[in-house]
Amino acid sequence: MNKPIMAKATAVWLVDNTTLNFRQIGVFCGLHELEVQGIADGDVAAGVKGFDPIANNQLTAEEIAKAEADPSYDLKLKFNPAAVGEEKRRGPRYTPLSKRQDRPASILWLVKFHPELTDGQISKLVGTTKPTIQSIRERTHWNISNIQPIDPVALGLCKQSELDAAVQKANAKKAKDGEVMSDEERRKLVSTEQSLGMDPEPKIPSAISGLETFSFGSNDEDEPEEKLVDADSLFNLPDNPEDDDEDEQR
Repeated sequence: MNKPIMAKATAVWLVDNTTLNFRQIGVFCGLHELEVQGIADGDVAAGVKGFDPIANNQLTAEEIAKAEADPSYDLKLKFNPAAVGEEKRRGPRYTPLSKRQDRPASILWLVKFHPELTDGQISKLVGTTKPTIQSIRERTHWNISNIQPIDPVALGLCKQSELDAAVQKANAKKAKDGEVMSDEERRKLVSTEQSLGMDPEPKIPSAISGLETFSFGSNDEDEPEEKLVDADSLFNLPDNPEDDDEDEQR
């Protein structure tokens, strides 16, 4: 983070208490030059109290004087309390509520098509927890029968560049450890465009499917196969001689 805290209030203070130009203040505070001009004209940030960057240890008086003497000089931030510990922050990324229901589908896609990714990498990509990933790997997730694999990039849970970087890192680690990717793993590596064009996986047949053709208690090896009777043969019966004699007597 290279911007001061309370940037707009800091800009108000710099406009009121220094001779810095609008560009310098805008670059330092992360504001557009016209927005800084609006602050100077009273059209923007009306009623906002100025925030002294010198008293809050974000700028020094010498740094401001140096910038005032050179209109092309950009101010350097001295200290930003909001940035303390920022680089050490760990944990899964935040996922909007509207997309959290899509995470199991993206996890299943990553597990299926990128088995080289670790649980930690998947957790960072889609913002989930390792127990959830493990339940989908082991197919013990409560809704596993209704989950279809969908590319997390297509769902907007991560960027394609982030996914590619994670895959390259995982493959580099496997190569370093001396592991060779199997043909099955190579086959599963597909691009986003290919995954979006895939047909959905076939459903698992139900438990009663095919029972109509199964005969209980029969053994084809012990019992001879019954001959099928032609229905037409039942109506083409041989002539009876007695019927012919009765017709002659009449």
